[in-house]
Amino acid sequence: PSLGWVQILCFAGFIEGKDGLKWTNENPGDIGWKVITSQDPEIKAKKLAADLSNGRLAMVAIMGMFFQDGLTGSAWGDWDLYVDSPLRAFETELGAQAPLGFWDPLGLSADGDLQKFKRRRAIEFKHGRVSMLACMGYIFPEYGKFPGFLSPSQDLKFSDIPNGLAAISKVPSLGWVQ
Repeated sequence: PSLGWVQILCFAGFIEGKDGLKWTNENPGDIGWKVITSQDPEIKAKKLAADLSNGRLAMVAIMGMFFQDGLTGSAWGDWDLYVDSPLRAFETELGAQAPLGFWDPLGLSADGDLQKFKRRRAIEFKHGRVSMLACMGYIFPEYGKFPGFLSPSQDLKFSDIPNGLAAISKVPSLGWVQ
């Protein structure tokens, strides 16, 4: 109803407007509500960080709800009502798992072409396995390093290489070529 929209706009105007809730740039997010703020600076920082994280999650969630509502007619979405779903073509294939079923957010399998699906599935396995190895390679240096030298000519030991992305700049360029 139109009066409902007027009420929503008035509330938004109150929040954003001149006479609404105010805070300065020195204290972003601190609007004086004791649930969110505190006299203790550490507790206050922790509460505001949680508020910011929860707000970010809520922004993503509401966009998902809008999308689902647009497809199914409900924010809680009954996917059975969405009969044009690209999920229908391969929902019994390996990898279709509850609660998502067959997950194809880009609609690459919408045409139902079995050959393309099999090719993409093989690629998915390959990329997944490479990613698992990459994760193990990223985790390993946190627990141990290879003994010896990475580059004897530069007197660079494996133990001198930092973990994570910082290692990229420390490995000699000829090492990358090798």
